Amino acid sequence: KEGLLPVPPPHTHPFLLRPVALGALRIRKTSARCQSLTDRMDIVIQVEDYLFFDALYQTASPDWLGQDRENVYRQFISIYITVATFGVLLYGIFSGLDWFFFFDRAYLNDPKILPNQVRREIMTTLGSIPFMTLLTTPVFLAEVRGYSKLTDGAPYGIGFEIFTIFSFLMFTDMMIYWIHRGLHHPLIYPHVHKTHHLWKVPTPWASHAFHPLDGFLQSTPYHMYAFLFPMNKFSYLIMFVFVNMWTISIHDGVYVSFDGILNSSAHHAEHHRLFNYNYGQYLTLWDRLFGTHRYPDHKALDPHRPELAGKGEKMADTKVKAA
Repeated sequence: KEGLLPVPPPHTHPFLLRPVALGALRIRKTSARCQSLTDRMDIVIQVEDYLFFDALYQTASPDWLGQDRENVYRQFISIYITVATFGVLLYGIFSGLDWFFFFDRAYLNDPKILPNQVRREIMTTLGSIPFMTLLTTPVFLAEVRGYSKLTDGAPYGIGFEIFTIFSFLMFTDMMIYWIHRGLHHPLIYPHVHKTHHLWKVPTPWASHAFHPLDGFLQSTPYHMYAFLFPMNKFSYLIMFVFVNMWTISIHDGVYVSFDGILNSSAHHAEHHRLFNYNYGQYLTLWDRLFGTHRYPDHKALDPHRPELAGKGEKMADTKVKAA
């Protein structure tokens, strides 16, 4: 009736057609399942499939990955390439803009700056991103395949979508506070988090210079939120970009808040200087509540403090020779 079964030739036993009918039924069910997954697929992967992944997989694996956008292995590879590429681009573009337009180069005269520190920060980041991405890709894969609570549109209304931005920030800030504080435990710190604390006076390029496990653990609250609470998928992507920009901003020495509710670069610089204070990501709330808040010592953090006056060029030359 639907054109799925061929017209039986004369003298053909009707039971011989049964495998054909079952095979057609399996094709129809598979097609329906794939359409359902396509409806739930992340918009970024859909666009990338259209622009270049379809051609890539048709060339590399025409009889397997090239035939099925919903193939779990293809999606894993696509997500890995996407996250790693966008991670490097976000880091390079926004850290670069911050470095050229906002970062005070006088910080480079501080005696705690390491030889070739900027280069080492960049190389640490570029070495970590492929492994951080490998750890994160299975979580993104679960989100793309519809296991999270990410939504299309605004099924609960615009007011709820606005509220999710606030709740996302509060939830992730609280979780990162405890994860970050846990990473300073003596049994964990030397093996994982110490890499990030090599930079006593950080630059914007230190923002993502983590041990891969460190970076992954501190990113888990963002994914946890998507599996626990409904959120529009575009809002989710925007928040991911915002989180990366914020992470860069708290390493650039631009003090937008001297001691308010915001955990600005002043508080985070104090964290890099003294280690056991100011664990928060966006706010000082959790540090204040749990006794780890410390008012930034702006005199000690000031890159133009008198004891550094006139030492800049000499220190820079010494560091270059030491490298």
